[in-house]
Amino acid sequence: MRVVTRALAVAAALAMVTAVQARAQTGAQAQAQAAVQAQLPTADDVVEKHLAALGGRAALAKLESRIATGTITIAMQGMQFSGPVEIYAKAPNKGRMFARLDLSAAGAGEVVIEQRCDGKVGWSSDSLQGERDITGSRLQAMLNETFPTTFLNYKEAGAKIEVVGKDKVGDRAAYVILYTPKAGPATKEYIDADSYQLLRSIVTVDVPEIGSAVEQTSDMQDYRDVDGVKVPFTLVITNSMQVITVSVAKVEHNKPIDETMFSKPAVK
Repeated sequence: MRVVTRALAVAAALAMVTAVQARAQTGAQAQAQAAVQAQLPTADDVVEKHLAALGGRAALAKLESRIATGTITIAMQGMQFSGPVEIYAKAPNKGRMFARLDLSAAGAGEVVIEQRCDGKVGWSSDSLQGERDITGSRLQAMLNETFPTTFLNYKEAGAKIEVVGKDKVGDRAAYVILYTPKAGPATKEYIDADSYQLLRSIVTVDVPEIGSAVEQTSDMQDYRDVDGVKVPFTLVITNSMQVITVSVAKVEHNKPIDETMFSKPAVK
């Protein structure tokens, strides 16, 4: 009994030491995190420098619409399919993407893919799967994509922004921004710590077609000046199913766009 008692006493002492060490380690980690957080800039500082890097609030406020044309390439299951793409955006949150892909290598011929959002309703269609409404978190994420940038009037939209750390995108140091909209999924935005251009955006949305949520990473590259505003001419979208690369050839601002282009087509 005494041996057991001694053993229990030793075990209790060891447990106490371990607990003290764990608390000390946790405290040290908390202090280290606090020190790192204290060195980070404020959200307002990063946002304002980012907007200035894009061209400034005044230049961005003049933009009412954008039409981008180029090439889209989708890589999946060891194959690549390419074709022309048109991307339309109109303030505050209307968008349309139209693409034609040559799927001859997969025995499917030409496939037309289209996606629309009129600021309230989302809709998509393709030659293989037909038409369908976009709903849930995927729709809300589309509604949150305000033109020309979600950072311009995020406070008025009820969103919150927090600088949560510093990381790297490739060889570029970046501030990690947690963007939490009033409704819908939060996104992580990676803003270059030197140029203050947006390098990466990560969001997780539900995809009913596959019955699960999908994390999607969008990388913005090759920024060029168009009408006094910086625009990324290469967009690489990566998820667990495919890699989509959009290479922009031409960008036009404030051109007339028929409102019906964003609306769900009437039933034939």
